[in-house]
Amino acid sequence: MALPADNTPWPPPEWADHYKRMALDDAWYAGDRRRLARIYSHHAPPAERRFRLWGRRSQQHQGRRDHRLHVPLPGDIASTSADLLFADMPSVRVTDKATQARLDDLTDRGRLQQTLLGAAEQAAALSGVFLRTTWDQALADYPLITVMQPDSAFPEFRFGMLRAVNFWREVPSGREGVVFRHIERHESGRIVHALYQGTGDNIGRTVPLTEHPDTAELVASLDADGQSIVTGIRELTASYVPNMLPNRLHRGAPIGRSDYAAPIHDLFDGLDETWTSWMRDIRLARARLIVPDGYLRNDGPGNGATFDDDAEVYAALKIPPSEAGGTITLAQFNIRVTEHQATCEAIVRQAAQSAGYSAQSFGLDGGGQPITATESDSRDQRSMVTRSKKAGYWRHAIAEQLYVQQQLDVSLFGQRIKPERPSVEFGSGVVESMQSTATTLDLLNRAGAVSAHTRVKILHPEWDDTTVQAEAAAILAETGAGVPDPVGTFPM
Repeated sequence: MALPADNTPWPPPEWADHYKRMALDDAWYAGDRRRLARIYSHHAPPAERRFRLWGRRSQQHQGRRDHRLHVPLPGDIASTSADLLFADMPSVRVTDKATQARLDDLTDRGRLQQTLLGAAEQAAALSGVFLRTTWDQALADYPLITVMQPDSAFPEFRFGMLRAVNFWREVPSGREGVVFRHIERHESGRIVHALYQGTGDNIGRTVPLTEHPDTAELVASLDADGQSIVTGIRELTASYVPNMLPNRLHRGAPIGRSDYAAPIHDLFDGLDETWTSWMRDIRLARARLIVPDGYLRNDGPGNGATFDDDAEVYAALKIPPSEAGGTITLAQFNIRVTEHQATCEAIVRQAAQSAGYSAQSFGLDGGGQPITATESDSRDQRSMVTRSKKAGYWRHAIAEQLYVQQQLDVSLFGQRIKPERPSVEFGSGVVESMQSTATTLDLLNRAGAVSAHTRVKILHPEWDDTTVQAEAAAILAETGAGVPDPVGTFPM
């Protein structure tokens, strides 16, 4: 689609189902109990509401406290996905040294790792995310890589590749029932801006950008057509990163699927119900005293009667202790700890597996016993496979936008570098202990299988070749292995 036509439904009907499912995933990701209750109470089918903890009528409607509890497992899954990908920044390399230096500067000053960590977490929950390159010369003297949410975008694909995308946002109108929407369309070579005045379910009509203060400042940057900004480059200033493909509900669309799309919403709801039941057991198991009416102290007219269970000395009560009902009874129920804990762990393990992760990534299966690095890698294998699959999607999008960032850096900010599409490489994701690395190097050295240069490179993979060569030469000099044989090939 190009820019939306005037007076058309909003959101566009072809995207309504995607948005509805993103809203459900977003509610679980946010972990807001009120949002979960609202989603399941108003948007779930009536037959499903009775069987959902968050679809049932809250006790607050009956004047009592709502005891339903939420376990933030959906947020933990999304956070784990981001940590596996970007806890360590991937290697970004180009061949030109000046370009590499500028790229390192852009990556550091632009806080790219923090940006990618947040983007990866949101992508895991909402099926994908967009990386957008933009600029604000009053804010920074370099282009910025930002994150755009999938539920505020309408992408266009051709042969599975992004060819254009419309980002949108609502800007405050200050008038009842009136909604202003700003559309930012990214195409090859230009960015188009438009402002619409409509209602909650209709895009309305196109109005000048000057109609709203949030978009009026864009007018000074527009070209002669009064609507677009020419970027001067062929590449799109936006890239789509699917969380995982294919989308099982829309197999023909290159739209990613959420980590929750196994689907595991039933497991999330079951975990919350189990946790709520466990806390209910604790609440009911609090010790209570059942006392006869005669043991209660009258607190005066209209104030009822009370029994002070903290008092150490009681005044004599005019009730013979031998009479029936003249005794104090202690009521205290058992707490089913083992049953609830086992159920919770089973649900978490199944949810993690369905989302593509190992139980160990969520603190299960450890047992508190020390394990070797090999055992750890084996237990965490499923998480590492999922990480490798996701890294493949991220690698291309990051390279695309870093290349766009370099080109805009030259055309808009006057940098004298040679733009080059970088290679983006993710590390292994497994950090070996120093003891394990030292043992491996010692065995390789005894076997005569590696040189000093290779041993240093294994120990310090982040060093460049010059530093590695200098360190290897120093080691050979200290050990005497680098001293030439004084006899050499002299004949005896």
